Amino acid sequence: MSGQAVYAISVAAELSGVGVQTLRLYEQHGLITPARSGGGTRRYSADDLARVARITALAGQGINLVGIRRILELEDANTALRDATAALTAESDRPADPR
Repeated sequence: MSGQAVYAISVAAELSGVGVQTLRLYEQHGLITPARSGGGTRRYSADDLARVARITALAGQGINLVGIRRILELEDANTALRDATAALTAESDRPADPR
């Protein structure tokens, strides 16, 4: 359910503790990509809110938005590599088919 986009921008802003304009700015800089309804309304998921919290933490350390974007890209790449490694490990640990 964490990936399900359910929050309107005003609710997401309240839940994340940042302003609506800040959420729009983060989207403009490619830091978040909320889902859109058929009418174009932004819909935020729990994953989006977690990402906003990460962005806020990095900004609180004095990192600018360009730096934050690069950090998030590297973190996303690391997660993808970890997932791929885990899948390969699980596949190699399976017993061979005795046919």
